[in-house]
Amino acid sequence: MELWQPDPGETLIARAPISFATGAAAPVSGMRWFRDTARNDIQNDLEGWPPGPLYEARSATGSAARQILRGAVVATGMAIGTFLSMHGGRVNGTPGSSPGTDTPEDRADEVDDFPVMWAASGTVARTLPWQLDPARARANGCRTHAVITDRRLVIVGFDYVKGAHDFIYDDFLWEVPRTALERVELRNFKTGLDTKIAFTDGSWSRVSSRARERLTRYLIEPLEFIPLRSLSPAQRKTAEEFAARQGPDAQAPLVKRNPCGCFRIEALAPSRTDVRFGHPRLDSLMDSNGRELPIMEYHPQDFLT
Repeated sequence: MELWQPDPGETLIARAPISFATGAAAPVSGMRWFRDTARNDIQNDLEGWPPGPLYEARSATGSAARQILRGAVVATGMAIGTFLSMHGGRVNGTPGSSPGTDTPEDRADEVDDFPVMWAASGTVARTLPWQLDPARARANGCRTHAVITDRRLVIVGFDYVKGAHDFIYDDFLWEVPRTALERVELRNFKTGLDTKIAFTDGSWSRVSSRARERLTRYLIEPLEFIPLRSLSPAQRKTAEEFAARQGPDAQAPLVKRNPCGCFRIEALAPSRTDVRFGHPRLDSLMDSNGRELPIMEYHPQDFLT
């Protein structure tokens, strides 16, 4: 394992899988597009990108009609479910079984079209690496992770070996300083795994991660970690002992105060990085006296979603 590491003095905060998102509403299911601000397809204009699939959104009216016709043969409920999907509803799974929602937040970009890159010429989003595209990456045996530090957002790629969950040799692909991020918005339609990352130049990208909370938490929240020297001796001892238990390569613990007054301890041990999930969430909670709390003493707001 040879993982990308930040520069001296730079703090590694999180690592999570990342890729361009994929349409889920029936007209755009399994598809994605790369657009300029006039909604033109620009994927053939992206420098260094290999050829990828060309998609065409399905007609909602035509598809719904076909599904209604199929309803003469199959259960009526299935036909109704497909029709709802054509209009933005989720039909897979049971209610409450997914973190996603049934209602699109932006019909133009989630049902009628599904851009994962929205970028005028010369903007940041146009520089994103092609390896983020599942259609291109999987054809080339590649996977991608996002690495978040206190200075930047980095994308790395590595060859994927099926079943070898700790076989990672990173290639640095892309970076952007945190100052270039205007906002990070959770997108919950359908899967509940998508995120819109908007840059200060007006461009944006829609990405997906099976570890979305880990990817977005410290891109959304202020960092505001408590310096270890500011903790009481008992608190610092607890935090450092927790980090040491995570592995011989564990980095200095990151400590934040929760709204309830408890202190969350987070630790990163790069050797625990996994192909599928990035770096696992290794955290614990202590009280103001430095006592590590058992999970039954957590407050509801202490649990991360």
